[in-house]
Amino acid sequence: PKEELVNIGDIFEQEKSTDGPQVPTIDLKEIDSENENVRERCREELKKAAVDWGVMHLVNHGISDELMDCVRKAGKAFFDLPIEQKEKYANDQASGKIQGYGSKLANNASGQLEWEDYFFHLVYPEDKRDLNIWPQTPADYIEATAEYAKELRALATKVLRVLSLGLGLEEGRLEKEVGGLEELLLQMKINYYPVCPQPELALGVEAHTDVSALTFILHNMVPGLQLFYEGKWVTAKCVPNSIVMHIGDTIEILSNGKYKSILHRGMVSK
Repeated sequence: PKEELVNIGDIFEQEKSTDGPQVPTIDLKEIDSENENVRERCREELKKAAVDWGVMHLVNHGISDELMDCVRKAGKAFFDLPIEQKEKYANDQASGKIQGYGSKLANNASGQLEWEDYFFHLVYPEDKRDLNIWPQTPADYIEATAEYAKELRALATKVLRVLSLGLGLEEGRLEKEVGGLEELLLQMKINYYPVCPQPELALGVEAHTDVSALTFILHNMVPGLQLFYEGKWVTAKCVPNSIVMHIGDTIEILSNGKYKSILHRGMVSK
């Protein structure tokens, strides 16, 4: 559709540009500092980003570079497998089997060409996951992903605590409202974007907001994320060792619109 082709240009050139608004970067190093002033300054920056943008780069988030690299490598190794091996883990949307391997190298229901392979599975809490559908190859996939899920879940608790306080609530209120430690599910989707011969005609992921409470994106320093901010598409910079975090629709609703769930899309390239 013409409206989705507007502003689709060279994503690499757009990422280098210093003009216009930039997605905020939030340093979480002092989020639990014993110094009240330092702690509150860090938390205020996070809350402001959630109010103004609904998306941010998180740095010093507590998840090691080594673990993030292991997860990236494990995901890439899976998608490098022959198609016959990947299809052993194929999902079946028609029958309600949504977890597993899937592909969107086709037009979606809106007529937009999406260019994406993916693997989707529930990774936390541990008692609700199904390891039978997790890739057995590469050999370290399960170990790396399980550890990453555990640490990411702890990060979500920290963020939800700050967002609760920003609403004038007790710090555990938002987490309780979205399910708490027992019921809040952490689902992981690994997106793989094959080389696209005509990137100007395709989207990696069409424009959408996330229905989740929070979304965390572990990126690979390749530009592609765009946010619809103040009426224009803004290309997110690649910030080393960061995790991109989106406020989801659930938190926007629970906060009565104070925190924003921003419209975003994923671009592809040659």
